[in-house]
Amino acid sequence: MTAHAVRTGVWFIGARGSVATTATAGAAAIAAGLHPPTGMVTETPPFTGAGLPPVTTLVFGGHDTLDCPLPKRAEALAAGGVLPYGLPSALEAELTVVDAEIRPGGPLPGDTRGDEELIAAFAADIEDFTRRNGLARTVVINVASTEPAPGEADSRLPASSLYAAAALRAGCPYANFTPSTGLRSPHLHDAVASCALPHAGRDGKTGQTLLRSVLAPMFVQRALPVRAWSGTNLLGGGDGAALADPAAAAAKNAGKERVLADTLGAAPEGEVHIDDVPAMGDWKTAWDHIAFDGFLGSRMILQTIWQGCDSALAAPLVLDLARLLARSHEAGLTGPRPELGFYFKDPDGGPAALPEQYAALLAFADRLRAAR
Repeated sequence: MTAHAVRTGVWFIGARGSVATTATAGAAAIAAGLHPPTGMVTETPPFTGAGLPPVTTLVFGGHDTLDCPLPKRAEALAAGGVLPYGLPSALEAELTVVDAEIRPGGPLPGDTRGDEELIAAFAADIEDFTRRNGLARTVVINVASTEPAPGEADSRLPASSLYAAAALRAGCPYANFTPSTGLRSPHLHDAVASCALPHAGRDGKTGQTLLRSVLAPMFVQRALPVRAWSGTNLLGGGDGAALADPAAAAAKNAGKERVLADTLGAAPEGEVHIDDVPAMGDWKTAWDHIAFDGFLGSRMILQTIWQGCDSALAAPLVLDLARLLARSHEAGLTGPRPELGFYFKDPDGGPAALPEQYAALLAFADRLRAAR
């Protein structure tokens, strides 16, 4: 079997959400030659010859608690300007095939199954997907809505950790592109330590935090003390509704603040506020206000505005991670992959500043190339 005949599975947790739908439609559009792979770092020259699975060989499926058919979900995203006009119609057949591979998630209200039963059921779904499609391996990526951090008294695993445990049980590399707990639950410590599978980070770095990770090193390198750094996010869609829950917003903001603390050496004054504005749909506006000191104590201000679509920013990165983790698994690499910290607010070790993270990612591409 040739390398191009080998197919790789991508199993999304939240498979009918905005990010997964955009990534699935985007991969199909790239494979059909309808659009270029804009935003996919793995499609740039440094990754040539690294042995990554071609986008044309990716097969998609997943879990979701929603029952809206994927073609209809894609139509809604096109109506909101996230996907190009006409693309859902052009890809209806491909999206219908993927929709048939999406299984019910959970736990839903009234579900009496315990954690072990849910993990076993989710793992069986992933294993069945891999077997029926004749896949070399399947990568599981969590792109579901942010959940609140579990409390100390909670006796049940959060949903994100149930899916993460199922991924390990099914023998799948795993990435958590959300701020949810995932593999970070202390109840999964032994399973993670013994899984012998590559896994990566938590909470994808797409917009406001991406900009913060670029600007914060600038202040450090130019010896300009940051006195305060405040931010506001206005967003709608599923993320806006989920982050209207203060507990979910706190989990999200922890990653934004961690980037500043890790880079600046201490967290500056200021907070990040998240406001749900349903009329904005899947689009987001983020403001940052940075107060810093200049020479002889002069007080200065830098303000930034970031406007964009999180789904369109996240989708190419999710495809990158699927390819990089699949290749890592093929190369026999195991455990946390700090080299993929470039993609995360809360990476599995490694440097915090984006330039150093990018250098580490390029070095990782060299390592994968040498492993062929």
